[in-house]
Amino acid sequence: MLSVVCPGSFDPVTNGHVDIIERASKLADQVYIAVMVNQNKHGLFPVERRVELLGESLEHLDNVSIETFSGLLVDYCQAREARAIVKGLRAVGDFDYELQMAQMNHRLTGVDTLFVATNPLYSFLSSSLIKEVVAFGGDIAGLVPAPVLEPLISALRSPERPG
Repeated sequence: MLSVVCPGSFDPVTNGHVDIIERASKLADQVYIAVMVNQNKHGLFPVERRVELLGESLEHLDNVSIETFSGLLVDYCQAREARAIVKGLRAVGDFDYELQMAQMNHRLTGVDTLFVATNPLYSFLSSSLIKEVVAFGGDIAGLVPAPVLEPLISALRSPERPG
């Protein structure tokens, strides 16, 4: 059985993320979505809410599990007997950083990284860009999964939010 890991902060999950995960689910028997917990960063959504939104966005995939993790990704992979990490690449700039990470991960434990070219429909998407567009009133329908749209708009356009 081939297991792979798709790591990320998913704050928020975008249709670009969903596309990479769907494609990974066709290649592997089991896909673990590893939602990163970084105690030094405060995301828009708490990690528990990100897991919920991912679950709602990926409920059509029966070979996907969503979990949180902190620490080294390779340790997470080893604990789940995952043989590869799947990463989407949007542009050349992504490759520089991701290649270094892939080489370090392989050096540490032998886990491989599979780079998947992002669908051109989503190649410009990033969670930070989505948040910026929403904060300024832009329309992101079709760029995030349906379950994410309203919570994202509510979180970024609430009167209590500074800015």
